[in-house]
Amino acid sequence: MQPLRRIRTFSDRYPLVGPSFWLLSVQYFLTQYFVARAWRMPFSLRFNTISDLGNSACGAYAGRYVCSPDFSWMDASFIVLGVSMILGSGLIYHKFRRSSASRLGFTAMALAGFGTVLVGLFPENTTHYLHFVGALLPFLIGNLGLIILGLSLDISKGLKIYTILSGGIALVGFVLFITRHYLGLEIGGMERVTAYPQTLWLIVFGLYMSKNHFRRG
Repeated sequence: MQPLRRIRTFSDRYPLVGPSFWLLSVQYFLTQYFVARAWRMPFSLRFNTISDLGNSACGAYAGRYVCSPDFSWMDASFIVLGVSMILGSGLIYHKFRRSSASRLGFTAMALAGFGTVLVGLFPENTTHYLHFVGALLPFLIGNLGLIILGLSLDISKGLKIYTILSGGIALVGFVLFITRHYLGLEIGGMERVTAYPQTLWLIVFGLYMSKNHFRRG
């Protein structure tokens, strides 16, 4: 119990640290933009997956050509995002009424962060099964966690609806993604339907927590 008490004390003393970790998620989108621009062949949001940006080799991969000169920056971005998710989840959890549901939701988000770290440590062209497990954690567990948090947290009605919709839309995208029903979006587009709502939610929720802190102040 001592470590949990210390985390709670730290969170109370520095209430903006947790939200700041989640706000740091914006680096994930910025890194994708700049890494994609380094490609000699145009990077396609429809036909290339996010993981293609972190692929450490040039050549054919899964039926598409991949060559990401700045792959190390993308893999580092995955790791930073994952660590931010884990630390933010641990700190923000203590700002809400603690219940079994909220604990489960924040634990799911932390597990999603751990999976994101695995994605960065094991690019898609290296240890494939670890990369797959890493992607599965945010795509499935993390998005389920969003729905749980939307149902359990004491937040505004609008944010509740947004949180549940983010998880729900992403889970539908995940099912379509793994069953290869891309609905014209192709593999890259459908993967982004699965991945982006969660990361955008982290940023929105971080802003919400920060705004509420200054409003109370």
